[in-house]
Amino acid sequence: MIKTAITEMFGVKYPIMCGAMMWLCKPSLCAAISNAGAIGDITAANYETEEDFRAAINETRGLTDKPFMVSVTILPSIRITAEHYKMYLRVCAEEQVAGVEISGAPIDKACGMEYIEMLKKAGVKMFHKVGSVRHALHAESVGYDGIYAAGIEEGGHPLNDDVSTMVLTPRIVEEVNLPVVTVGGIANGRTMAAAMMLGAEGVMMATRFMATRECNIHNNIKNKLISSQENDTTLICKSIGLQARALKNKNVSDVLDVEAKGGGLEAIIPLITGARIEEAWEIGDVDMAPMMVGQSVGLIHNTMICKELIEGMMEEAEEQIAVVSGKF
Repeated sequence: MIKTAITEMFGVKYPIMCGAMMWLCKPSLCAAISNAGAIGDITAANYETEEDFRAAINETRGLTDKPFMVSVTILPSIRITAEHYKMYLRVCAEEQVAGVEISGAPIDKACGMEYIEMLKKAGVKMFHKVGSVRHALHAESVGYDGIYAAGIEEGGHPLNDDVSTMVLTPRIVEEVNLPVVTVGGIANGRTMAAAMMLGAEGVMMATRFMATRECNIHNNIKNKLISSQENDTTLICKSIGLQARALKNKNVSDVLDVEAKGGGLEAIIPLITGARIEEAWEIGDVDMAPMMVGQSVGLIHNTMICKELIEGMMEEAEEQIAVVSGKF
């Protein structure tokens, strides 16, 4: 069995973490992942009130007694305000969740150093998802506990430095004295083994968890993921400084058309709203909203339960590590 700084830090069986997914990372999926020996996630922005957010944490605890993370993405939003970010972090500290995944602006700049101190005092581990060495170094300097090294392959919002996982993971491992978790391009045991060879202490994935039976999205979406290849994603919103990787569809073509014509934020926002994405997940319309998935979509060939996925990944990773070790 693979033991790493991540399994030791959180007391879990497997160094596999679920990443943030709007409208999808809710208690049932989070608990299924944690119960399978990995680390599930609750995406804070799914909840607009403190009562609902706290209730989601407590609901998850009713479904699992294992550790889980809460993801807080600090990026420009119509719906989520600066006060929301502070509330999410305060509640995480009060509820003493296992850890937080921070994306976008770091806690100290967005909310203040007092929130880092609050989380540390509560024993909440802080990981920052970054796409560059300079951002990893900043996270280390202000007291984060770990780094998510997010390559350009990832879905969602990769940094516009456009550095691949293959380069980013070892570069950050070289520069910081914190556990590094590889993000981007991870979907099976082979890619997990590769990340470990690069120096990662764990892996984080989101796209692959969408194609699990516990993920609450329409089967049309899951079938679209299975049929898609690694070249079926593209980058959008680069012109407004909000680079995102999404599956190619009519909506994404519309966004790119607006950008090509010089349209700004006001013209693009109606096409990428959270409400639009939520409706698409529910009704199974694969063309009405941006589907934020990574290039690892090409490695998804079926749906399965989270336990089967996670245990299969670990078995394959161990086999691949043994194969490589046997060549020397």
